[in-house]
Amino acid sequence: MEELKALNANLQIVVAFRMLPKAVWQMPEYGTFNLHASLLPNYRGAAPINWAIINGETKTGVSTFFIDEKIDTGAMILQEEITIEPEEHAGSLHDKLMHLGSDLVLKTVNLIKEGSVTTVPQQETADIKTAYKLNKDNCKIDWNASIEDIHNKIRGLSPYPAAWCTLINGNDSLDIKIYSAKKEIIEHKDAIGLVVSTKKELKVAVSKGYLIIDDIKLPGKRTMDVKSLLNGYQFESDAKML
Repeated sequence: MEELKALNANLQIVVAFRMLPKAVWQMPEYGTFNLHASLLPNYRGAAPINWAIINGETKTGVSTFFIDEKIDTGAMILQEEITIEPEEHAGSLHDKLMHLGSDLVLKTVNLIKEGSVTTVPQQETADIKTAYKLNKDNCKIDWNASIEDIHNKIRGLSPYPAAWCTLINGNDSLDIKIYSAKKEIIEHKDAIGLVVSTKKELKVAVSKGYLIIDDIKLPGKRTMDVKSLLNGYQFESDAKML
């Protein structure tokens, strides 16, 4: 605290940091503003980029707001919107928002410097979506979900922390991570979760189609493309994902 006071800053900027004590964010003459990677008030919380993709959003963005007593609820200053592409993953979206956010921070600072900043209170509605902290439970793939939801979860958790599931293959029971996959919409009679493999392709039966896996990681192994995996790992005819 004393080190912060010694800086005698007239404005503080926060990006991707934990909740600050009131004594800290009230310290500067012009207050403290935060850059958040969502279109607030939606996706307040720890993982806004991930959850926007997991929930199948087609747009997101960045917001600046003055910090107050609660998490990501302060009066908004500026917002910029961006499209989420159909095959976008969390890593690529993060990089786009990083550049968009840096520009928005500069615009916000200039408004404050010029004394022309205006704020808008965040509207509280019942349908606000939350960016919950990611954990092992909410990163697990539910193969009974729709093909869209599974695809979105894989995209939204790639490259970190990655969507995971359990592979049952003969005597093996392995927790694996899936980093990218494509949708194949087709009617079939295979059991949900059944693994279908050829020399060049690995896919999992889901409702109304298959998820064709592109990049995967087995325990103790590096992340690899499926063709490389199939060169050295054999799947039984009754292998399945749980």
